Amino acid sequence: MIPFSPPRMDSKIVDEVVDTLYSGWITTGHKTKLFEKKITQYAGHKATLCTSSGSAGLELMLRWFGVKEGDEVIVPAYTYCATANVVVHCGAKPVFVDVNTDFNISVKAIEKAITHKTKVVIPVDIAGFPCDYDEINRLVSHADIKALFNPYTKVQEQLGRILILSDAAHSIGASYKGNKTGKLTDITIFSFHAVKNITSAEGGAVCLNLPQPFDNEEIYKYLNIKSLHGQTKDALAKVQIGNWRYDIIEPGYKYNMTDIAAAMGLVELERYDRDMLVRRKHIFDNYSKELSKYNWAQLPIYENNDKISSYHAYLFRIKNINEKQRDKIIQSIFNKNVSVNVHFIPLPMMSYYKKTGNNIKNYPVSYNNFSREISLPVYYDLTDEQISIVINAVLESVEMVFNP
Repeated sequence: MIPFSPPRMDSKIVDEVVDTLYSGWITTGHKTKLFEKKITQYAGHKATLCTSSGSAGLELMLRWFGVKEGDEVIVPAYTYCATANVVVHCGAKPVFVDVNTDFNISVKAIEKAITHKTKVVIPVDIAGFPCDYDEINRLVSHADIKALFNPYTKVQEQLGRILILSDAAHSIGASYKGNKTGKLTDITIFSFHAVKNITSAEGGAVCLNLPQPFDNEEIYKYLNIKSLHGQTKDALAKVQIGNWRYDIIEPGYKYNMTDIAAAMGLVELERYDRDMLVRRKHIFDNYSKELSKYNWAQLPIYENNDKISSYHAYLFRIKNINEKQRDKIIQSIFNKNVSVNVHFIPLPMMSYYKKTGNNIKNYPVSYNNFSREISLPVYYDLTDEQISIVINAVLESVEMVFNP
């Protein structure tokens, strides 16, 4: 069976993890701090806080901004549940909007959904392809939109508008108009989950890029406290001679990254552009080259004049089929010992979000994208021979549906 997305594990990662284990320091320490600095240097934003997951980073920043009950946060209907779940955790309401045919959030839909309750917009870079950040940033800075903004915390007053919190779980290494994901908007969140391009098994990063008068370094220092139970000193600081005493300044959270996780991330980040991204692009290009020969195949956009993807997931669609036919094709592909997936089932189709009054009929593009989409395997160790096997399995399975 060809798997869908196993993590890359090799001797370099093993050696770095073993070095960490033998170092005697396995929780948040020197390697986590180094990983943060390397991420900042790589993406070009202003400061980075590593967290226990991308979801933790999203929720931490919603809470930092003061999102609470009665607030609204705009999220795409087409995304993984984490994007909306963190909003619910804060007591606020996720307001779903439709997406474009490229799977990313519609700026026009965002504009229509903004009310005096809107505090945050969370664009999601589906499959690693960046959203239209210039348009989104301009929208929330427009005088009419800013006039609707109703701040009630000092941070909200200081920003003076809706916060853009980018869910870039898929898109580290992607670029938009010459800038890497991480510095495209106010705050960006990366994920280093096991299936992501860069993995630390579990983990995430908060990329701070807030405009003046915000001091991103000072916010970083405060987030270190907020992400560790509100404790004014972490374990690394407390082991310094005579430095044991600390304070709790708020009931914070347990969102810190470990040095074990950071060790994996450091190896992956160092070779990312010249190695991982090169291989993933090669896989994308091979899929597109072969599938472009068939008029039923709708290929994903992963490069254009403004955007270059991180090649995280290859989301291709089949023209003129329905959801039931798509599912039949998927089952046939699995029967040929090839694992595929669907990114994602739109959230208004999920039981919890249906119960809160959402109906997929209100998000026609999201449903149309979902009903015809199949995600093909993309991972570093996928060989060219296996790519051919995947393509043949897809072709035979589609032919079975079109010509039973």
